[in-house]
Amino acid sequence: QVQLVESGGGLVQPGDSLKVSCAASGRTPGDYSMGWFRQAPGKEREFVASISRSGLNTYYIDSMLGRWTISRDNAKNTVFLQMNGLKPEDTAVYYCAAAAGDTYYELRYKQDFWGQGTQVTVSS
Repeated sequence: QVQLVESGGGLVQPGDSLKVSCAASGRTPGDYSMGWFRQAPGKEREFVASISRSGLNTYYIDSMLGRWTISRDNAKNTVFLQMNGLKPEDTAVYYCAAAAGDTYYELRYKQDFWGQGTQVTVSS
């Protein structure tokens, strides 16, 4: 069992940057690949990015490449999502997810644990 708690969301203006965090606890959270998803009201959950156990391998959807970065600090059992150049269409609840093993690529399709989410609102 791994518990995930997201934080760092808030209200920002278009073009701003924001860094959200996901703190993991429980048994050996470092043994899990981690990732971020988002869900806007009335829309389906969407994969954003994932990262391997070591943090050396990352995977993003094309729209995120070059502007957003996923990283992790295994000493603190925390994964981050640095969001640059935020747009109104990025407004959503951002969820952290974990998958057992080094399955950072497959995490897009299979997740073992979820956090409660943190709200990110981009508006002028």
